Order: sequence, then structure tokens, then C-alpha cells
Amino acid sequence: MALCLGQVFSKAKTFRPRKRFEPGTQRFELYKKAQASLKSGLNLRKVVQLPEGENLSDWIAVHVVDFFNRINLIYGTVSEYCSERTCPIMSGGLKYEYRWQDGEDYKKPTKLPAIKYMNLLMDWIESLINNEDIFPTRVGVPFPKNFQQVCKKILSRLFRVFVHVYIHHFDSICSMGAEAHINTCYKHYYYFISEFSLIDNSELEPLREMTERICTW
Repeated sequence: MALCLGQVFSKAKTFRPRKRFEPGTQRFELYKKAQASLKSGLNLRKVVQLPEGENLSDWIAVHVVDFFNRINLIYGTVSEYCSERTCPIMSGGLKYEYRWQDGEDYKKPTKLPAIKYMNLLMDWIESLINNEDIFPTRVGVPFPKNFQQVCKKILSRLFRVFVHVYIHHFDSICSMGAEAHINTCYKHYYYFISEFSLIDNSELEPLREMTERICTW
């Protein structure tokens, strides 16, 4: 899938610089293993399963960073169509509206244009995955006790990007001939969060009908 994404989505338009794994580390090896499985054509439901003998937190960390990179690439490609004029509120249709709150600059849930919300979201995620106390990269340094909770929050907010892109910018995706590629990325994401129960089903409601159609068990 990585090759297909690279061919369809312009890497020059990635919304944020790609986060890379340090060669020679266990996480880099896990990343290579995950990418090899993706390119092999294996069933995505099997690709996301924890390899025998591997650490679950490492496996989750690798995928959180990979999904961050992939979703950045997807949104970066449609971001030119996502302006304060076209998308004055971060939403998923008329029924779902997402407000930003980070406890610092935005202490209360705040309505924002989608592009502003996306900038804040990607800054927030980037600060977390670059934080050695949360995503340790040194050998022997353990993950914090709240690591999975942090990842659940990241993944739930990345889901909102899928919601906005599918509902508000899908015509642009189709005009680029990228529908199959974003669907594959979404299916990979969905099977992963489902495999490890990382997002409550109620949060997935905005794309439920589409998910039932393309993510068969």
C-alpha cells in the first residue's frame, strides 16, 4: 500500500514531515515487518495481528506513527480544497461537529475552521510522538503506564480526519483516482483499532454505514 499511496498522493503535499523510525531499533524492524506484510497482499485483518513474541506497546507505537504519516499524506493532498471559507467548522456533515480543546490555549471546547483544527491536531500528535517520556526510543526504556490511553486519544482524533475527508472532500479524492487507496488506508486503520479495542464503537458512528460496506469480517 505504501507504494500505491506514494504514486497517488503527492508526498510534497504531506501536511506534516514524516516521522521516521531509527534504523537498527526494534521499532524500525517491526515497522519493516508490518510494511512487508502490507505489500505481500495478505488479508488486512491478519496483517494487524500482533506477531508472535512481540511487545504489544511497540506494535501499537509503530502503527500510531504510521497512521499519523499516512493520514497526513491524505489530508495534505486535499488541504488545498479545505479552507476557512469551504469548511468554516470542523465537522462530518450536519450531524457531527468536532471542537478543539487542549487544556492550554483552548481550555474549553472551541469551534474552529477545519484547517485550523487540523493544524492544531497534527501539532498535538507530533508533540506526543516526539516526546521520549511517552514514545521512548531508547533500548530498555519502558512505556509509561498510560501509553495505551494516550494512543487511544490519538487514534480517535485521527479518525476525525477520515470523517471530514470522506464526508466533505470525497469528490476531490475521487477526481484524483484515489478512492481505492484511501479506502485501503481506512480499512487498515479500522482493522487495527478493532483488533486491539482502541476506540469505542460510539465514536465510529459517523462512518458506520461505509465501514459496514467496505470492512467485511
